[in-house]
Amino acid sequence: MVATDIDMTGSAIDPEDPVFALHRGGKMEISATVPLRDAADLSMSYTPGVALVCEAIHTDPEVAHEYTWVSNTVAVVTDGTAVLGLGDIGPAASMPVMEGKAVLFKQFGGVDAIPIALDTTDVDEIVETVARLAPSFGGINLEDISAPRCFEIERRLIERLDIPVFHDDQHGTAVVTLAALINAVRLTERDMQHLKVVISGAGAAGVAITKILHAAGVRRIQVIDRSGVIHPGREGLNEAKQWLADQTAEWARPGTIAEAMSGADVYIGVSGGTVPEEALAGMAPDAIIFAMANPNPEVHPEVAQRYARVVATGRSDFPNQINNVLVFPGIFRGALDVRATGISEAMKLAAATAIADLVGDDLTEAYVIPSPFDPRVAQAVARAVTDTARREGLARRPY
Repeated sequence: MVATDIDMTGSAIDPEDPVFALHRGGKMEISATVPLRDAADLSMSYTPGVALVCEAIHTDPEVAHEYTWVSNTVAVVTDGTAVLGLGDIGPAASMPVMEGKAVLFKQFGGVDAIPIALDTTDVDEIVETVARLAPSFGGINLEDISAPRCFEIERRLIERLDIPVFHDDQHGTAVVTLAALINAVRLTERDMQHLKVVISGAGAAGVAITKILHAAGVRRIQVIDRSGVIHPGREGLNEAKQWLADQTAEWARPGTIAEAMSGADVYIGVSGGTVPEEALAGMAPDAIIFAMANPNPEVHPEVAQRYARVVATGRSDFPNQINNVLVFPGIFRGALDVRATGISEAMKLAAATAIADLVGDDLTEAYVIPSPFDPRVAQAVARAVTDTARREGLARRPY
């Protein structure tokens, strides 16, 4: 816990606070991988020796993946419009989070990552800027860009680039949610095809979770935003919410969250709102509650335990932390290892299954998802991603 609360309207720096002390000077640096001891080293690392490598890359651009950092480096790109629970705080204030993300890439996946905070919220400008920066990187991780712009930005970059583009707020959250749900369903002896699921939140994470649950066989889904259940008859829906309405049309009915949750097997919260306790009381027996808003879950775990058999949050101080760090380092590790041209839905499903499988016979109500510090996770995800990329013909490095 920090010693001084941060006041978003002014400065609240406490030099004695260990959080500020840790961040002083930033959390990362660039270091050399080759020696620079004398003139001979300098002549090979820089001029004149470097010209040989430049000429080789000019003749065959593919050589860059072997003789530069490109093959192991990801850009972590944001515009600062949807940072954690802080919202639109701008590019400068987003940098501590982007640095943290880069550190996680390195620590958990061995992937070098460079934080890039863009001073624009214009979709065209973001797409054009990232596309022009792309030759320096082997992949693009989009981060903390508000919905619905994030959907178009990701789509256009995927269409334009031949390297992996991955919006972690969407797909990282979706993959780790599915991984936890696979085990929660197994523990409660349910079937994916018969689940009744309520998703609270129709932003980046809510849309992606709906997509991946559909791919996993879940059909009975209702998605809720501030105005209630999203359904085809509602007016004023943006493109993303209209897609949700169309995809859930068979089951979604107008109504409140309490009405939607009546008889529900699963509640997934990615909204930051609050769920009334009476809505929880109407859920099915042995319910599953994933209240993932952080730091304040939609349902406090102690309250959720009264109504659910399996409870998960985004926090590290309760069991079953649903954390994206279980996903993005391994997904990019695997994609970079085979020089994948993209990250497919099948690769995401394979990643979710790989994470879930690590729990194995140790499955309990308090352990449906591995710890972020489980050293097996990134390797298992990377292996699942590489195998799937090869099967789908997306790997430029087949062996």
